[in-house]
Amino acid sequence: MSQTCYRHPNRETAVSCSSCGRPICPDCMTPTPVGMRCPECSQQRTKVVRNPHGQASGFWSSPATYVLIAINVVVYLIEIAGGGGGINNPSGSFVVDYGLYGPFVAEGEWYRLVTSGFLHASLIHIGFNMLLLYLLGRLLEPALGTPRFLVLYFASLLAGSFGVMIIDPNGLTVGASGAVFGLFAAGFILARERGLNELAGQFAFLIIINLVFSFTGSNISVGGHLGGLVGGLICALVIVAGGRGMLGQKPRNVELLLMALVGAIAVVGSIAIA
Repeated sequence: MSQTCYRHPNRETAVSCSSCGRPICPDCMTPTPVGMRCPECSQQRTKVVRNPHGQASGFWSSPATYVLIAINVVVYLIEIAGGGGGINNPSGSFVVDYGLYGPFVAEGEWYRLVTSGFLHASLIHIGFNMLLLYLLGRLLEPALGTPRFLVLYFASLLAGSFGVMIIDPNGLTVGASGAVFGLFAAGFILARERGLNELAGQFAFLIIINLVFSFTGSNISVGGHLGGLVGGLICALVIVAGGRGMLGQKPRNVELLLMALVGAIAVVGSIAIA
């Protein structure tokens, strides 16, 4: 029999507070060293952005996810307008000007480490990445909070660019796959930490399948995928350490700082290699 969150009766959930046993949805989960707890048992209220009806839903449950998707779509439309983004011409002028290409990074165009993560080579490319971003973002952002989710996303994106610079610096690379792989890794680690073994198994399966495609497919950035995966893994371990009380009295601030440091190291490493 399915359960519904005690604070949001319209939401089904399979997770219960480790202290009082009441069912809780992602918005109401607070990670602790002994599992997920409800706001009352964790002795702190979970900040919930409410819509006019008093409940967080839709855009307000994961605003950064929707904004990131919107930015990617707008950029793709700009690519098409500039003659790129199509199946027959994935490397239009806009892609060449802002995609990740090692020699240009070496000349000082460091912005490519970020902008390349918002460019895509075809409709299938952006469609697949945005679908994964939507599914992962709707799951992770409410549980982590928007600030941590955003830092996780960009740290993974930059780590993916670092992976590209290590493995294929002279290839023109685009796509949000590095960031998406980082979300995959974080989802797996956090699900395991919270005792959601079935969900962790699903994440593991998706990671393996996508890695198989990465190594066997053509025109796929192996470096971007592996780099993003490692970046997301490190960020997730930081979040786990914070949840276990290993990062001091203000773990959220330390988590954000350490995850940002992952991104900064990726940038420095990319520039050094270039």
